[in-house]
Amino acid sequence: MVVVAHFLRWIDTARVCERAAAAAALARAYIDGTLEFEDRCAAEAALTLLLDDPSSKVRLAMAEALSMSRKAPPQIIAALAADQLEVATLVLGRSPLLTDADLIDRFAVAPTPVQCVVAGRAWVGISLAAAIAEVGEAEACIALLQNPGADIAAVSFRRMVERFGDRADLREAMLGLADLPSDCRHLLLVQLGETLGRSPFLLGVMGEARAARMAREACTKASLTLIDRTRSEEHPALIEHLRLRGELTTGFLLRSVAAGKIDFFGAALVALTNQSDRHVGALLARGRDVALCALMRSAGLPTNLQPVITSALAVWRDVANGKRVAGTQEVTWEMLQALKDDPTGEAASLIRRIHLEALRENARHHARAIAAA
Repeated sequence: MVVVAHFLRWIDTARVCERAAAAAALARAYIDGTLEFEDRCAAEAALTLLLDDPSSKVRLAMAEALSMSRKAPPQIIAALAADQLEVATLVLGRSPLLTDADLIDRFAVAPTPVQCVVAGRAWVGISLAAAIAEVGEAEACIALLQNPGADIAAVSFRRMVERFGDRADLREAMLGLADLPSDCRHLLLVQLGETLGRSPFLLGVMGEARAARMAREACTKASLTLIDRTRSEEHPALIEHLRLRGELTTGFLLRSVAAGKIDFFGAALVALTNQSDRHVGALLARGRDVALCALMRSAGLPTNLQPVITSALAVWRDVANGKRVAGTQEVTWEMLQALKDDPTGEAASLIRRIHLEALRENARHHARAIAAA
């Protein structure tokens, strides 16, 4: 008590550096828990008084000493969190006394550097992450995505995609996350394709129609690649997302079968027919063509494509059982043979295009293998 009284008389004449050092020492003594009750109360009063010090260096010293302690006086932490940028940043980024509600209130009116500090806290709760996704600047959202201690809900991922999906740095941060929901990955790929389609260079070289077609095809191929990165339990969510966007088309399902995405195709049949996973899985595994065609008919797939799909399924079934070695090139050839009666139709054109793409890709792999030998 006597020491604190002496301190309070001394600070009026002390230099800034001395006041800062003394403030830090007093703050450390307070959180150490070694002071008696009366001395602790006096120290708290003195620290509260130091909040009015004209020099930010004194308040910064207090912030450095108190910001990581649960024993710090809450009114002092609240005042320091509202101080000028240099002081507030320390407290907002560290203090365990600040609740999500406190941080959300501060975050909404904070400048971008402070938002980034809050988003980078050691632990960010789901409600704070939602607020950052909703009102944070793009830089704060990127800091949140790069924070391994952040608990981010699927809806917050989607909100960030909606707001900043056109930014390459945010797309890169998002796509690097293993737990990113599959529908968000797809939205990012779609936005990337749309950005590509609006490229002045492509528009100038190819023209608007061709650039748009190329962007659509790139999105479709990316969506197929995305299936490989999506866990089977997430297939229903991805399928529902594609269906709501109008992208679960017959052409897309044909591509998925040609590429061997049979689990995905089965999940699509489950969603389109309301049949059970077990029933659809059994039909795909056993290869009963009549029952499979009936299932595909109830899913709305055109009658003329059902033999094409069953021929592809037969090849992939043999591959799965170890009876033959085949890939997309061989499968699409079998599909084309099944379309001999309609060689000029839209489906035949699509399958022929997939077949030619597979030929080119296989040739590329072969050339690289020769070069590497």
